[in-house]
Amino acid sequence: MSFDLFDAEEKVLEQAESLRGLLADTPPPLREGVEALIEAFGRSVREQRRLVKVSDRLQAQLASLNHELARRRAEAEQALSDLEAAQDSLIQAEKLASLGALVGGVAHEINTPVGIALSCASLLADSTETIRAAYQADELDADRFERYLDTAGDSSALILSNCRRAAELIGSFKQVAVDRASSERRRFDLGATLRETLASLGPRVRQAGHAVTIDCPSGIVMDSHPGALSQVIGNFVINSLIHGFDPGQTGRLSLAVSQTGPDQVRIVYADSGKGIPESDRGRVFDPFFTTRRGSGGTGLGLHIAYNLVTGPLGGAIALDPAPGGATFALTLPLRAP
Repeated sequence: MSFDLFDAEEKVLEQAESLRGLLADTPPPLREGVEALIEAFGRSVREQRRLVKVSDRLQAQLASLNHELARRRAEAEQALSDLEAAQDSLIQAEKLASLGALVGGVAHEINTPVGIALSCASLLADSTETIRAAYQADELDADRFERYLDTAGDSSALILSNCRRAAELIGSFKQVAVDRASSERRRFDLGATLRETLASLGPRVRQAGHAVTIDCPSGIVMDSHPGALSQVIGNFVINSLIHGFDPGQTGRLSLAVSQTGPDQVRIVYADSGKGIPESDRGRVFDPFFTTRRGSGGTGLGLHIAYNLVTGPLGGAIALDPAPGGATFALTLPLRAP
């Protein structure tokens, strides 16, 4: 279209040149005015041609820039997708590592009562075999039999109490492990779930010498995801053990539960450790942020807790700004969305 327009203008210029010749005998003012008009029209045509060329060049550059922008956007989207996939993989690995730590700790804890029960059972078996031999040889007297009864009674009591202890540990760990390994939603007693979670972490806490307290009213029933809640509390405890206390330092870990409404519960976890520096408080829930990068810290523990609380649990999580120790407050609906 522009070239057709310029062709018409060129024809007008040719006609103007012819007109210039016809004006040779006209008064100078008229001839000069027409010549000035012809010159101005010629300059206008040349400027339009230049602008069209500039416009064509700019359009070509713009098309090239749009193509490059689309390519880089596709690369950025792919990089973001790869990053999200890698982050999901790391988070899953962190969850499995947390469950693995529970397995090791509970296995170590179960070993004590099972070992005691095994020793007592072995002693009882030896005593029974000895008393059997004495009976068969007709050498069993009342004093010897009474000593055997005392040994049998003490051994049986120790075996029974330690087997019960092992059964309790196995039951707690089994429920916690099943909940964490699945995203099942079910009704559960909040206090029982919190106690089971801390029982499964007990070996690591006691090994560090910390005291643990739970203040939870009875009868609070939630329709939610106990595995997610257990993971959150477990991450709090592990975070305290790794970051909250210096080696050899002992302290206190506490859970306080209160029902703040007919459909809402508040869980406050706190430790008496050295706390979180003011400069780090705004980043504790960021992925991969850790102050123990070279000492086993991944920076995903509190990030996972944040995602679980605000995701499947449908609640909110906040870090208490008060100095001294670390305190996290969870506000959760009794019925998850």
